[in-house]
Amino acid sequence: MSTLAHRSFGLLQTVTSVSLSALAWAVTGVRPIWSGSQPSDRQRIYFANHTSHGDFILLSACLSEKERAVTHAVAAADYWGKSRLRRFIAEDMLSSVLIKRQWTSPEENPISIMLSVLDRGHSLIIFPEGTRNMTDELLPFRSGLYNLSMARPDVELIPCWIENMSRVLPKGEFLPVPLLCRVVFGPPVSVAPGEERRAFLERARAALLALNPRPARDD
Repeated sequence: MSTLAHRSFGLLQTVTSVSLSALAWAVTGVRPIWSGSQPSDRQRIYFANHTSHGDFILLSACLSEKERAVTHAVAAADYWGKSRLRRFIAEDMLSSVLIKRQWTSPEENPISIMLSVLDRGHSLIIFPEGTRNMTDELLPFRSGLYNLSMARPDVELIPCWIENMSRVLPKGEFLPVPLLCRVVFGPPVSVAPGEERRAFLERARAALLALNPRPARDD
């Protein structure tokens, strides 16, 4: 890619980021709640519940402009890579990292792709359930969060509960509905010495679920 084209894409991503952030604030009045962590320029992996295609936009809107510029959402290539238009929106406009959930060759390994982003000093937004979930509970976490933490233990893992986004941008819809939203940022979690994968993933899942301002109640 030429220097001019690279600059053009950089400008496109900046304009898109600022515009979507402003839209998120206008539509949702999003209120970030820092509960156990604080805004920081430190490299991080933000992991969140996933109910809408707008989740990462809402989370990104809570970050500073400087941090947004180096924070990338991880998205499914089987959806966002289906057409040239979707891929253009995801990669060129939103600066997302596309991964294949069903990969076959080493260069498609999702962990390797995410580690390459971290090795550039950038941050990630991931959804460890692996798919959208319309309930207040959480699906079991997939292994990626554990693998990333083991490979890059110095990168902070920050749980983030995204509230109401499934009602603002329901599945299958493209026009947002104005509703107040919150993003709750919890204290960092990390793999304890000798902690096994399953134990860590359950603990990380519990840390995220604990941030839900309106937890599901038993009947």
